[in-house]
Amino acid sequence: MNKMRVRSLILMSVLLVSWSCKKDGSSTTAANAPVDPVLLLDAGAEPQSRLRYKINEGTTTKSNMDFGMATLAKTSESAALSVVPGVRLHIVSGPAMATDRGAKFEVKITRAEAAIPQGLDPKVAKELQQSAAILDDVGGTVEMNDRGVTLATELNDRAKSPDIPVRLLMMIVNARTTLSRVVLPAEAVGLGARWEARKELQLYGFKVQQVDTYTLVERVGDEIKLKVAVTQNALPQTVDFPDEGIAISVEQMSANANGEIILNLNALESDAAASGAAVDKLSVSTPEGTEKIEVDEAFEIRMTNTTAFE
Repeated sequence: MNKMRVRSLILMSVLLVSWSCKKDGSSTTAANAPVDPVLLLDAGAEPQSRLRYKINEGTTTKSNMDFGMATLAKTSESAALSVVPGVRLHIVSGPAMATDRGAKFEVKITRAEAAIPQGLDPKVAKELQQSAAILDDVGGTVEMNDRGVTLATELNDRAKSPDIPVRLLMMIVNARTTLSRVVLPAEAVGLGARWEARKELQLYGFKVQQVDTYTLVERVGDEIKLKVAVTQNALPQTVDFPDEGIAISVEQMSANANGEIILNLNALESDAAASGAAVDKLSVSTPEGTEKIEVDEAFEIRMTNTTAFE
């Protein structure tokens, strides 16, 4: 593989934007939109009522987040496979503080651990665990209103560290805002209700439009069950990196995921599971020429509210 291809693949491993947002501490969320981020598609059956979060002062919720992904990057002459084995994040959210706009709380990964298969070489197992542990203490603060719209975010110093993989961090952040803190409609709704929550994701200049479509399946008191379908798409676009002498053009960038959420309106975390796939087709131009790269990705995510088990 020549120098251009090596640089292209290395760069793509950093720049792919599936499940991403900014790392500078100011996430691009529905709260930044000039209009309501939620579009109600169907109000559902009667009886109908408004869904609202009721986060009491001092609320603390503990959860686990399990995920894994596999990425295959292909050129006309070579391929590079990257696999992230099972990783579990132990997360604490809270204690919540009441604000004039809603609730503010800290979210922190207290411990990250790799799922080590039995019989794995001890040296490899140690390397996997060290790779996972890099996420220890990563976190930040979130302020949201009673509909779950994010009003402000700030990453902590550990999350801003240069040794934290940008793409992995942003996958975690975006997955959590989609699955753990669902944005609720302003209108009253009943069973069967469907609504969309839209947001624009941005990383290194790439803009990706995401639509989360939720369907209300069941409700028991302040606990609701939802189905979710996620789509991401990017229009053709080119971003230049003058310092690197590289330009990346997007021909196709799309992703789809489906899942289920058990949302407790009194808690800061939910139970959820989702899986999906992404396809990216890009052209990377360097002084040596232009390289076309196709990237296929598969991923699975599960979140479990563990507070009641402790």
